[in-house]
Amino acid sequence: MNHQPTVGIIDDDEAIRESLRLLLFAAGIRSRSYDSANAFLADKDMPDIACILLDIRMPGMDGLDLFQRLRQEKAPYPVIFITGHGDIPLAVAAIKQGAFDFLTKPFREGELLDRVQAAMGYFQTVCEQMRSLQTLKERVASCTPRELEVMHLMVQGLPNKRIADDLHISPRTVEIHRAHVLEKMQADSLPDLVRMVAALQGQVTQS
Repeated sequence: MNHQPTVGIIDDDEAIRESLRLLLFAAGIRSRSYDSANAFLADKDMPDIACILLDIRMPGMDGLDLFQRLRQEKAPYPVIFITGHGDIPLAVAAIKQGAFDFLTKPFREGELLDRVQAAMGYFQTVCEQMRSLQTLKERVASCTPRELEVMHLMVQGLPNKRIADDLHISPRTVEIHRAHVLEKMQADSLPDLVRMVAALQGQVTQS
């Protein structure tokens, strides 16, 4: 697999595929072209896709069908739909379902490059968040069941004595567990730990 971020171009029109490829190449952006949704799905040597330019109207599996499949598989690729004027309502509906953006044919080169760059930047941010969440999950998994109980009460802002009463342990034991929790989670403070737990619970929204 090639680890250079790549834009996937999926369009049944060869002329459009080639013009998009050349435009991206001139901007220093790697791409790979597919003449159908099935060709994309069948690629056994998939590069690191960071954005997909996807035509809505294609024979066989169309762009919307592929988009729905990628959503079902929780694929993280940001999708920019390429549409005709008559397809704008479909593209808007797709954005409400999670598509990144859409471009109406004929589109300006600068506009396309701006949106592709934005999509690739968004993808990088999502990947970094996913890696951070995975790291947090691994830290949580290193905690004992009792430490997890203490953590749950810590992030609610309960003092040591209340935690001790709730868990029927001594305040000194709570202090030891608190120290272990902060160490294992690599949290510098209680507010830092609260932010970590909130992220794991999906309570942190993307800015």
